[in-house]
Amino acid sequence: VNFSQVIKMAVMNGHQLSDLEVAAFAKDGFVVCPSLAPPEVCAKLKLIAEMHLRELIAPVEYEVDVLYPGAPSSAIAPGGQTPRRLLQAYARDTAFREWATSEALAGVLEQLFASSAVVMLSQCHHNCVMTKTPGFSSVTLWHQDVRYWSFDQENLVSVWLALGPEDKTNGCLRVIPGSHLMELDRGRLDASLFLRPDLPENKALLQQAELVALGAGDVLFFHCRLFHAAGRNLTDETKLSPVFTYHEADNRPIEGTRSAKHPSIALPGSAAIA
Repeated sequence: VNFSQVIKMAVMNGHQLSDLEVAAFAKDGFVVCPSLAPPEVCAKLKLIAEMHLRELIAPVEYEVDVLYPGAPSSAIAPGGQTPRRLLQAYARDTAFREWATSEALAGVLEQLFASSAVVMLSQCHHNCVMTKTPGFSSVTLWHQDVRYWSFDQENLVSVWLALGPEDKTNGCLRVIPGSHLMELDRGRLDASLFLRPDLPENKALLQQAELVALGAGDVLFFHCRLFHAAGRNLTDETKLSPVFTYHEADNRPIEGTRSAKHPSIALPGSAAIA
């Protein structure tokens, strides 16, 4: 059975969210679909990601590029060549393209967007494999992904696939449920638009945070306005997580911004195309 057939079988057995799950996403800003990606899909994507990581196939973002807490101080410092993300995943291999545009994902995304618009994959945001390596992986502070994105509406959904176990020990995501619905004063964020942990009102908010532990094949769908963070990888194995971001066709990137640098891709399984 080839990879395309495995993807098609995943579509046939694709997860449909219940009304309660759709309501939970609207309320909390995230939902997890357990075992949405079959083991064969995870194994194939992991094999490709490991090869690209081993050979440092460009484009690659390094920990030193972001300088988050725990990152190497410079490219020549110990760990200075530690990768953080394999960029442009959609263009890297057919396997990533088939997963990112599969009807299995399109069906869930149509439910979450709750509209008849065509679902589009952004090539400008996420579109990567997160590569959290042991030793020099950094801490990701509390933030909203939409902080640097420019669309007509702040309504995009990211899809995070765990290719292996993700928990506190290897820096799984933490989220603040319902934070996608909040309007925070600018003063509650620092100069880089991270949530300021020193403020009493933010400390109270952070007490509501939850860990999102995942198993291989589990898929996390989360809203672009959801505050989330991640810790360091304290294990001996690299954590690999393909992440793609989607929007509705009528929610267009603003011309002249980073969000419009590359064209979005229409999902073949989108109901509006059929």
